[in-house]
Amino acid sequence: MKSIRSFITQSLIGLAILSGTAISTTSVRAEVIAGQSGNVRAEISYEQPQEYQYKNVQIKIVREGKTVLDQKLPQDSEYDRPIGALLDENDRDKLPVLDVDGDKEPEVIADFFTGGAHCCTYSLIYRYDAKAKQYKKIRHEWGNGGYRLIDLDKDGLPEFESRDDRFAYAFTAYAASGYPLQIWQYRQGKMIDVTRRYPKLIYNHAFELWQTFLSARKEGDNGKGFLAAYLADKYMLGQGQDGWQKVKQAYKGRDRTRYFADLRKFLRETGYMK
Repeated sequence: MKSIRSFITQSLIGLAILSGTAISTTSVRAEVIAGQSGNVRAEISYEQPQEYQYKNVQIKIVREGKTVLDQKLPQDSEYDRPIGALLDENDRDKLPVLDVDGDKEPEVIADFFTGGAHCCTYSLIYRYDAKAKQYKKIRHEWGNGGYRLIDLDKDGLPEFESRDDRFAYAFTAYAASGYPLQIWQYRQGKMIDVTRRYPKLIYNHAFELWQTFLSARKEGDNGKGFLAAYLADKYMLGQGQDGWQKVKQAYKGRDRTRYFADLRKFLRETGYMK
């Protein structure tokens, strides 16, 4: 995997001849992530003066040879940095520029990582407003996970296949947490949750979660995190009652009464149960 770390070059810029003292400075070379589709080219530049420190993050979008957007981006912290194509290890230095909403105008997807052991990622999605002749953006949070950009329904437009990160730490540690499937579409400047349109994918995802639960139980984990995500998937399939029956049969922990009550409340709060 190609590193996104920038490197520092040191140069001697002059001599104080009268004093005989050498004067030096450190110049920081900017790294650039770029992408292009048709007549739209976008690039994000940034500097890395120290390891894990990122500064002067700048986005520039050129359309038909004219710079339409050129601005410095705010950062959550000095660790916040662009990462290229989020889940494509072969294109870490490439900025996704493509039409994701079918209006024949390519969007720019700028993915960022805020730093830390496993959190967090988000995307800035830029869309050209022909009337205003400017780019407008939204920010979508992915949390600990990310997304896979793939055309799931074969209509020529990609979906964002992801997971519901609200389940992280909800019932157990991060490593033992499970996540329901989430699928998003970008339309007219908004992200729309379209997960329920893909019942076969939800079914397969629920099956995988159940298998993961069985494996975790064999290894001594109670599997609460995986059961929670499995039940959420079952609700999206309209099989909530069947899901509850299986979960109650499977989980025999001493805290089962409290766990089931907390799980029911959580599924209501997150919109899986009514």
